[in-house]
Amino acid sequence: MNANSPGELPNRSRPVHQPVIEAGNRATIVFLTVCTKDKRSVLATPDMHQLLLTVWTGAKHWLVGRYVIMPDHIHLFCAPGSDPPESLESWVIYWKHQMALSIGGGLWQKNFWDTQLRRHESYSARWDYVRNNPVRAGLSAISEVWPYQGELNVLRWHD
Repeated sequence: MNANSPGELPNRSRPVHQPVIEAGNRATIVFLTVCTKDKRSVLATPDMHQLLLTVWTGAKHWLVGRYVIMPDHIHLFCAPGSDPPESLESWVIYWKHQMALSIGGGLWQKNFWDTQLRRHESYSARWDYVRNNPVRAGLSAISEVWPYQGELNVLRWHD
């Protein structure tokens, strides 16, 4: 049990995964961060990039939009690819498992961090921040030339 002061956020060792909320005919876009176990720097390679693309393309229940692969974590935007949507947690477990089958177990941290975006501006602002991660980390001089990023599906907002 956490003993937090009133108004203080609880200390959590694991993220709380809120259910995805569908709002009528409006788009649902989720921002997701997945880390490697023990912060192993193994993801930002051409082979891992291609393997991730293959696994995400084969996991149709959620569609990957824009993404950035860093050495020890991935940021991506995703949206349901089926109606009703499969749980986000099941989808992440599935593609993490597929990756582990291809390269061996012990690759991923058990949990992941997710945030459902609320409006178009939050998608653009979050993407601007995410695509500059390689620059802030000193891995690339400019974000546009970082080779481990892209967009598999265009995730569109509609009201």
